[in-house]
Order: sequence, then C-alpha cells, then structure tokens
Amino acid sequence: MRFATTLTGSLTALAAMLGATAAFAQDQLPLIGRPVKDTIQSMGFQPAVTELAHELQWLDGFILVIITAITLFVTGLLVAVIVLHNRKRNPVPSTFTHNSPLEVAWTVVPIFILIAIGAFSLPVLFKQQEIPVADITIKATGKQWFWTYEYADHDFEFDSYMIGSPATGGDNRLTPEVEAQLVEAGYSREEFLLATDTAVVVPVGKTVVMQVTAADVIHAWAMPAFGVKQDGVPGRLAQLWFKVEREGVYFGQCSELCGIAHAYMPITVKAVSEAAYAEWLERAKAEYAGVPASVKVASAD
Repeated sequence: MRFATTLTGSLTALAAMLGATAAFAQDQLPLIGRPVKDTIQSMGFQPAVTELAHELQWLDGFILVIITAITLFVTGLLVAVIVLHNRKRNPVPSTFTHNSPLEVAWTVVPIFILIAIGAFSLPVLFKQQEIPVADITIKATGKQWFWTYEYADHDFEFDSYMIGSPATGGDNRLTPEVEAQLVEAGYSREEFLLATDTAVVVPVGKTVVMQVTAADVIHAWAMPAFGVKQDGVPGRLAQLWFKVEREGVYFGQCSELCGIAHAYMPITVKAVSEAAYAEWLERAKAEYAGVPASVKVASAD
C-alpha cells in the first residue's frame, strides 16, 4: 500500500510537472528586455546583458560623439560664413581660387576619422561573426508566423506562438480571454504582442549558439538586449551567439517583413540559473521528446 501510494503521488507530480513546462522558469524573473513608456528611457537601448550588446552600445555612443562634434563644427563654419562673409560686411567678393592647406586638411582629417571608426567597429563585427564553441546549440526556424526551436543537443523541439494569435485561440487582439492567457503564463496585458506561449530557455553564463533558418520566406531572429540579429533564409543555415549575464525574460521580434502577420511573430527568451535550466531541460525532454523524467519511487519495505 505504501508503494502504491508513493507511486501514485509521484505520477501525479509528474503529470503536473509536464503541464507546467511552458510557464516554468518564469516565476520571479524580471521582465528586462521590453519596450518602456518613459519618454526619456524609451529613446535609448534595452539594457545590455551580453558582451556583444555592451560593445555595440559603447560603439554607438563613441560614433555619436564623433558625429556630434562634426555637426557642431560644420554648423559653426556655416554661422561664421553667414555672419562674417555676407554682402554687407564684404561688398567686394573675394577673388581667390583655392587654398591648398585647407584642401589637404579636409581630405586628410576625414580619413583619420574613418580609420578611428573602423579600428573600433571592425573588432566588434568580427566578434559577432566568429562563432565560439557552443555550450548549448539551438536551431530557430522561422515560419509564417511562428518560430520552431530545436534543442539540437537533446533531440527535441517545440513551436512558439504569440499569446493571442489564432494558434492560441485568439485573433491578434487583446481580448479578456487573451489577457487571461497572459496572466496564466505569468505575464500582464503590457506584454501583449511580446509574450509567447512557449519560450526559449537558456542558462546564464553559458555560450548559446543559435542556428537560424526559415521554412518559407525570409525571417529574422532579433534580440535587442543581446545585441544580435540574423536573417533566416530558406535553404541556408546562419549562426549567431550570445552569453546572457542576467537572469530575466527578454523579448525580441521577427525583424524581416515576412507577410501579413509579420507583426505577430515575437520572440521570448528566459535566462535562468544553471540549476533551474537543468530542471526545465528534464521537464522539456519529458514533454517534447517523450523521454520520461526521472521519478524517485520509495521502496516497498
């Protein structure tokens, strides 16, 4: 009797575990990578949580400083010309034809500026394109209009639909039923058009290589907080990589116009601790690959 009771309880727990896979690793995770309403903060980037994103945002600030300096310098020259060389101040036009030092300067200085920009931007570009050895390999296949994710190291895959899409019983509108689905999945109405019924789950501090392709038309897998974006082209397999530094829920979007429902093809990634990832992986294999999760059964003595 003790054995039967323990076995029944274990199987019940297993069934509950399988039903909760989609929402697992959601609790207590901050929603980091999402749009914000604040007018000042919304003008900037999403928080950078990978090495690539940090470097890209630094590079953007570096180039912005250069562009601002050039803009102020050119504006100053224009103002000086308008004020100092108008008809009232100079009724007799100048008769010079050229100025060799000035012409050399406006040729050489832009060359040095471009060299400086290239010296900092090319290493960032190369770091994006040089794919490191993966701790986890995931294949993302874009389809009209959802994503299929395959965890290549563990032989299982699942589809990821926007909550509120026709595939989840909605019609791409925020109805009370859709809002209830969002709440059940651990989100709020603010995450409508961003949250998916299933999410990519990765551990923090591990190198994830994402293989990107498409099954029909060109899609693009983009995650702003990670600093990555890669087109998925039918018949081709491209790669990107990232290593997330902070636990949280991050949102991206298909960033290549792919058809009438292009706007309803979001991407959700949950970055969790290694222990939480291992627990999620066991449950995911049980649900998506049909591999029974390990169940501890008490002895009959």
